[in-house]
Amino acid sequence: MKLQIQEQNLRFRIDENELATLLSEEVLVNTLRLPDGEPFVQSLSLVKTETAALETRALNWCLNLPKAVVEAYVERLPCRDALSFTLGNANSLPLTVQFEVDVRDSVKKRGRNRKPP
Repeated sequence: MKLQIQEQNLRFRIDENELATLLSEEVLVNTLRLPDGEPFVQSLSLVKTETAALETRALNWCLNLPKAVVEAYVERLPCRDALSFTLGNANSLPLTVQFEVDVRDSVKKRGRNRKPP
C-alpha cells in the first residue's frame, strides 16, 4: 500500500495482491515504525455503506470504503481512474481521498484489452 499526503488530499494506491486481500473482506494494513518506535498504521476495509469514511485515532488511520463502489471499480480494471471521495462537514475543510489499484500491476495481471462490462 502506498499513501500519498498533500495538503487536503490523501491517495491510497494498492497492487493486485493487496486488492485480493481487501476483496476477501480482510483489513489491509500498512505499518510504518517511527524513529521513536511508535507505529503509524494505515488500513483499508470494505463496508456495506454508500459512502467512504476515514477513522483516525492518533497514529491509526482506517479508510472504510463502500464495498459496492469498490466492486464496480474492480470490474473496470485495469484503468487509470481512481475512486474519489470528499469527506468532511460544513465546519471543516473538505478532505479528498482517492483509492486506486496500480494500473501497471493490473495490466500485468489482467491484460491490456479488458473491456468494460
